[in-house]
Amino acid sequence: MGQQYSQPRPGTKLQVIGAGLPRTGTASISRALEILLDGPVYHGGTQAFLGPEIEIKTWIQVLNQWRPEGISITRSNLDLIKERVDGFVAITDSPGSTLVRELMAIYPDAKVICTVRDVEAWERSMATVSTKSTQWFLRFVLFPLPSLRYFVNYINALRQQWFLKFGETEPVTSISYNQHITWLKENVPENRLVFIDVRDGWEPLCKALDLPVPKDVPFPKINDSQAIDSFAKKHINRGLLPCIPYRPSVLELWCIIVDEQQASDLGETRRLDIR
Repeated sequence: MGQQYSQPRPGTKLQVIGAGLPRTGTASISRALEILLDGPVYHGGTQAFLGPEIEIKTWIQVLNQWRPEGISITRSNLDLIKERVDGFVAITDSPGSTLVRELMAIYPDAKVICTVRDVEAWERSMATVSTKSTQWFLRFVLFPLPSLRYFVNYINALRQQWFLKFGETEPVTSISYNQHITWLKENVPENRLVFIDVRDGWEPLCKALDLPVPKDVPFPKINDSQAIDSFAKKHINRGLLPCIPYRPSVLELWCIIVDEQQASDLGETRRLDIR
């Protein structure tokens, strides 16, 4: 996830459509784009969960109305997306990464940049995300919290769209990842499409945007897994405040889930610390 909710800047032109799926370095690329383009970036997860409720409610509506290729895009969906994304220099992460067709229709001059990752590592990481985001207690624990009370509905809408688009829900596999990459190559004009691995630093991204490499500024390295775990613990704790007797047991359960992920990802974490 990104670090904090970003406010739109009126009159700002969207320059980049982030087509990278979740867990491909979307938080790192978001921060990099903020630096390069000198403007606010719409990181989907951060905006939906930390912004006003209209953010997450709008995306639930857009995702529930989404239909597969071959069916015309509804004007209402385009209008809803534009309302949320206008005023930002870029959009990254879900749900934007699977709404590239719609975003290209709204922003025909924007570059499409897809962050990539080793597909087997991505598949393992997504399995962990699925486990965490579908815990039975989340609907009840998050209900007292604005925006986050709609978290389960939002995840269900994402899962529905993912199934319609890729034919998978859980477990998400390399099939979805490869279908996504293939779709981009077949549907995005070659001169607008760039694939980026965040491990490569500034050079490929700056080249794609025809911008100079920032001097004395290290490329952002934001660990998506750690950011999500920290965010989840903080807000589960907040949601449990009205239910003090149940707080230790639910937090303990969440920590067990996190510990299992850290154990399974240990080898990859040692090799790469920016996912």
